[in-house]
Amino acid sequence: MCSVHLQKARAPLFEAMVAHHATKSISLHVPGHKSGQGLLEEGTSFLQSIMSIDYTEITGLDDLHHPEGVIREAEQLAAECFGAEETYFLVGGSTVGNLAMIGAICQRDDLILVQRNVHKSVIHGLMLAGAQAVFLAPEVDEETGVATGLLIEVVKQAIEQYPTAKALFITNPNYYGIGTDLKPFAELMHEKGKLLLVDEAHGAHFGFHEEVPVSALSQGADAVVQSTHKMLTAMTMGAMLHVQGPRINRKALRQLLAMLQSSSPSYPIMASLDLARKRMHTEGQAWLEQGLHIMKEFREGVEALQCLRVYPRENQQSSGTGVVETRDPFKIAIYDPNYRISGAELKERLEAKGCFVEMTDGYLVLLVFSPANSREDMLRVVQVLSNICLDITNRKQELQAPISNIIKLPTYTPISSPIRFDHRVLFQGTTQMVNIEEAIGKRSGEMVIPYPPGIPYLYPGEVITASVAEALVFLARQGIRFQGTNFGQTYKLTIYTDHEGTS
Repeated sequence: MCSVHLQKARAPLFEAMVAHHATKSISLHVPGHKSGQGLLEEGTSFLQSIMSIDYTEITGLDDLHHPEGVIREAEQLAAECFGAEETYFLVGGSTVGNLAMIGAICQRDDLILVQRNVHKSVIHGLMLAGAQAVFLAPEVDEETGVATGLLIEVVKQAIEQYPTAKALFITNPNYYGIGTDLKPFAELMHEKGKLLLVDEAHGAHFGFHEEVPVSALSQGADAVVQSTHKMLTAMTMGAMLHVQGPRINRKALRQLLAMLQSSSPSYPIMASLDLARKRMHTEGQAWLEQGLHIMKEFREGVEALQCLRVYPRENQQSSGTGVVETRDPFKIAIYDPNYRISGAELKERLEAKGCFVEMTDGYLVLLVFSPANSREDMLRVVQVLSNICLDITNRKQELQAPISNIIKLPTYTPISSPIRFDHRVLFQGTTQMVNIEEAIGKRSGEMVIPYPPGIPYLYPGEVITASVAEALVFLARQGIRFQGTNFGQTYKLTIYTDHEGTS
């Protein structure tokens, strides 16, 4: 994917920071810890090293909001490596990239097509823009209840119904590593004079090896955000926004990023982005290769246990109505197909042995590996799972309520009516908190977000259906945490009692 470039083995921003550190200069500028000198003793062993290069916009280290030197060079190298025409470093995660993409194309009351299971940051972007969204429901895997991908036919129908829509916003891959071939979507949107925006937060490693999916940029997306910290080696909150083509307003993007990102961006985070890019630019394929070997051995080890099943399976292209066109080999979800152990218990058992997982949805437990995981890591997890399976086999019992019947995602219409998101009016209606049974048929007065993965089940102003209520109760009983609501503790939801907040 990365073209030959004489400078690709450099990490210009990181090198400049190291060079400044070597001067042992006196800090007469922020931050106040003065290169770690002000740390309490107990913090020195963990923080002093990173704080020693925690700089600000001093001479020689450039300015993220007006890059002309080493940051500009680092971003240009990132664009070359990841296949973009232009790349922006993000120190607020993919969240800030999603906000900027929405804001750059949407003004108040503009309409955009949005895949239903997007991250909450997309909804926040719509709120800030005052835009309207038509939600498109993804297909669902019948066995596991996992939302997979959009059907191109649904998008075509949505464009016919709402020809003024300015763009399609897709999440690809999803939290479980399931993805869709984006080329037909890009071609359709461009044919109609519209944009394709992609939240590729979990796919920064895509395109660097033939055994991982290709990148959204290579399939024609106009703007793509990637969480470089999720699957590559950047520090948490390190991400990149990649753009190409003439359709996206780059001036607006830059202005929005200057507004949305801190005026004191983290230099350690930016340096980690520079180094993550260098690794992929110089040895990305080989690094992925060794990780893929480990993942193949792990998958074989879990499947040999028989008591647990891996999702998606090795050669699975679709299951029921679920669209599974691509899958990330580093994302593996496991579950008990015989319902003898729930996802919540499986997560608890793994973590009791020091194996901390990404999340559970009550049924599946999601394990997120990366090429940075060692073979020793993998073997340890297999051994823990083997011990759990031995215990499951000895118990020889089934759960009282087969969870496969109740963990299905809420039923949503394939194409929603337009929902207006405007933070200036959205929360002005009169609300009250009621028991979940009383909330059915009413409009939600809050956003309800199981976290992780941070995908809202309810938006403010959206009608609460029995299907949604059932799913929320199941998640709460499984101990899933929620953001934006106290539902997990109270089993109550806030509803509108007047007509404010309606779409």
